[in-house]
Amino acid sequence: MDARDEEDWAEALDGDPVAFAALFDRHHHRIRRHSLRLTPTHSDADDIVAIVFLEAWRHRHSVRFVDGSLLPWLLVTANNTARNLARSSRRYHAALARLPATDSYTDPSPPGEGQAETALRLLPLSDQQVITLCVIEGLSESEASTVLSIPRGTVKSRLSRAKRRLALRVTTERDSSPQKGWRDDLPNPTP
Repeated sequence: MDARDEEDWAEALDGDPVAFAALFDRHHHRIRRHSLRLTPTHSDADDIVAIVFLEAWRHRHSVRFVDGSLLPWLLVTANNTARNLARSSRRYHAALARLPATDSYTDPSPPGEGQAETALRLLPLSDQQVITLCVIEGLSESEASTVLSIPRGTVKSRLSRAKRRLALRVTTERDSSPQKGWRDDLPNPTP
C-alpha cells in the first residue's frame, strides 16, 4: 500500500490539483483493471474509473484510508459503481422491452464474456466485494475488514461462502452450456 496517498490527499484538499492528479495517476490503472472484471465493456470500465474519482472528490472529507492507502476505498467504490451501472442498464433494457417490437434488433451484450466474470456479476454485492478485494486484488482479510467496516471474522466467513457460491455458479453455467472443443475457439483459416 502507498502511504503517500494521505499526504497527496491532504495537499489536494488544500487546493493543489497536482496532488489529486498524482493520486489519479497512481491508482487509475488498477481501478480500470478492476472495473474490467466487473463490467462487460471497456467503455463501461472507463466510465467507472471516472465516476470513482469523481466520487472520491465528492466525498473528500469522508474517504477512508487503509494503512495510508486510498486504493481500498477506490476499489469498493468501483464495486458499487459497477453495481449501479448494471442496475441502470437493466432498467434501460426493461424499458426498451416495454416498447413495441421493431423489425430488427441486435443484442448489445458483448460476445465471449467469460463464465467466471458472468458468475461474479450475478453474485450479491457483499460476495462481489469480498471476492474482488481479497481474491482478485489481493487485500488481506484485515484490510478488507477495515475498508468494508465489518469484523475480520465476517470477511472470512463471507469470503468462504462467496467462493462456494461462485464455484457453484460457474459449474452450473458450464454444465448447462454446450461444450466446445479446444479448436472451436480458433479462427477459421482463409483459403
